[in-house]
Amino acid sequence: MDKTILLDGKSLKIEEVIKVAKEGLKIEICSEAMEKVEASRLLVFELANSDVPVYGFNRGVGLNKDREIVAKYYSDYNRNLIYAHCVAVEPEASQEDVRAILMARLNTLLLGCTGIQPAIVTLYKDFLNHRIHPVIPQRGSVGEADISCLSHIGLAMIGEGEVYYQNVKMTAAEALEKAGLQPIELGPKDGLAIVSSNALAAGQGAIVLQDVMDLIDTADIIYALTLEGYRGNVTPLDEKTYEVRPFPGQAHSAKMVRQYLEGSYLWLPGVTDSLQDPLSLRGSCHLHGSVRDALDYVMKYMDIQLNSSDDNPCVILEEKRIISCSNYEVTTWVLGFEMLGIALSHLSRNTCYRTIKLGNAKLTGLSRFLTPADTSVIAYGTIQKTIASLDTEIRHLSNPATVDYLSLAGDVEDHANNSPYVVQKTAKIVDNLRYILGIEAMHAVQAIDLRKATRLGKGTKVAYEIIRQEIPFLDRDRNLSVDIKKAYELIKSLKMLKEVKATIEG
Repeated sequence: MDKTILLDGKSLKIEEVIKVAKEGLKIEICSEAMEKVEASRLLVFELANSDVPVYGFNRGVGLNKDREIVAKYYSDYNRNLIYAHCVAVEPEASQEDVRAILMARLNTLLLGCTGIQPAIVTLYKDFLNHRIHPVIPQRGSVGEADISCLSHIGLAMIGEGEVYYQNVKMTAAEALEKAGLQPIELGPKDGLAIVSSNALAAGQGAIVLQDVMDLIDTADIIYALTLEGYRGNVTPLDEKTYEVRPFPGQAHSAKMVRQYLEGSYLWLPGVTDSLQDPLSLRGSCHLHGSVRDALDYVMKYMDIQLNSSDDNPCVILEEKRIISCSNYEVTTWVLGFEMLGIALSHLSRNTCYRTIKLGNAKLTGLSRFLTPADTSVIAYGTIQKTIASLDTEIRHLSNPATVDYLSLAGDVEDHANNSPYVVQKTAKIVDNLRYILGIEAMHAVQAIDLRKATRLGKGTKVAYEIIRQEIPFLDRDRNLSVDIKKAYELIKSLKMLKEVKATIEG
C-alpha cells in the first residue's frame, strides 16, 4: 500500500480521505497544482493593484463588502478577520475529523481558484504530515461555508489557539516550534480563503459516508445470521426476483446475503414451514438496498465537492478574471445526507423489528426472549427497551434540518443549508445503529445456539464464531450492558466485516 498520497485538486477519492484521516498517510502536492496556486496569487495582486474591487482582498466581507481595504492594512485586516470569525462552540471535532477537514480544504485550494498565498497551502500539508491538528469547535456553521469553525485553522496557522501535536494538546505556537515550522504572516485574501469553504462538512461527511458503507455491509451479514436463527424463508433472496425489478441496491444486498448463506441449512428442502415471513425479514434486502441507493447519490456529489472550488470570489486563472459567486452552496449533497438519514431510520426500525421477532416464541418456535431456562433465566426480556430508545433517537435525528435557517449579516445572507449539523446528525444515526445491529447479532447467535443449528453459511459461520469469541452463550442472567458494548465495539472495529469479506472473497 502506498504510504503517500499525491494531491492535484481534481482526483481525490473518499477512500484516500479516510486513509489520511484514520491511518495517518502522508501527502504530497503535485507540482503543476502548486504552479496554479502561485499564478492565481499573482493574478489577484494584479487585479487589486489595478483598482478592480476584489471581495475579501481589497474589500471587506459579508455586509462589509462595501468597505475598502488599503494595502498597508492587509495584514491587520486578515488577522482581524480570523479573530472575528472564531465564534464556534464545543464539542471539538475529533482528530480524525480534523485531518479529513484539512485534507478536503487543501485539495480544493490546489485548483488555484482562491488567490491564497502558496505558503499557506504548504502549511496545510505540513499540518497533516507533522500531525498538527487545530482544535476546531464544530458547532456554529450554518453551512454557507463553514466560516465560524474553519477560522480556528487560521488561528493555529498564525501561531495562536490550541492544537493537538502528536496526540498531545498544546498551544499552536509550541507545536509549530516543535515541528520546525513558522507561523504565517497573513496577506490579502488569505483570511477569507482559510475560512470560506465547506471543508468542515465535507471532511466529516466523507468519513460518515465510509462509515455508512461499512455499516450496510455489516447489516447484510447480521441479517443473514438472523435468518439462520429465525429459520427464515430464503425465497425472497431468489436472484430472479431482482432481475425483474432491477433496483441496484436491493440486488447487491441480496447477492451478498446469498453468498453469506452459501452452504447454510436454510437452503435444504422443507426447512421452514412459513410461506411468508414478517415483512421485517422478508423485505430486509430491499430496505438495505434503499440505503445503498441513497448512499450512491451522496457519493456522486461528494466526489464533486472534494474536487471542485467552493470559493467566493472564484479566480478563473485562464481568463484572468475573479468572479463573485455562490460556489459554497452545497444544498444538493446536503439533501442527499437528509435522504440517507431517513433511509437509515428505516433500516433501524426494521432491525428493531427483526430483533423483537427473534424473542417471540410464537414466531420462532424457540423459548420466550431466547431464554435457555424458562423458569430461572429472564434472558433478553428487557433489552428491547434499549433498541427502542436508540431507535427513537434515530427517528428524531432523521427529521430534515436543512430547511431551518435565519436571514443573517444584515439580511444579506438569507439562505443556509446547515450542512455540518446534517452530517453530524447522520454520524450519530450511524453510531446508534452500531448498537442496534450489535443487539440483533446477540439475539441471532443465541437463537442459532438454541436451535442447535450447526450447518451455517460460509460467511455466517465466520460471523458467528467471531461474535462468540467476544460474547458467550447466555446460559444465565448477567450484566448485558457489557455484552452490548462488546457487540458495538465488534461492529465499529470492522473486525467481523473484514473477516467475513475475506472468507467470501477468498
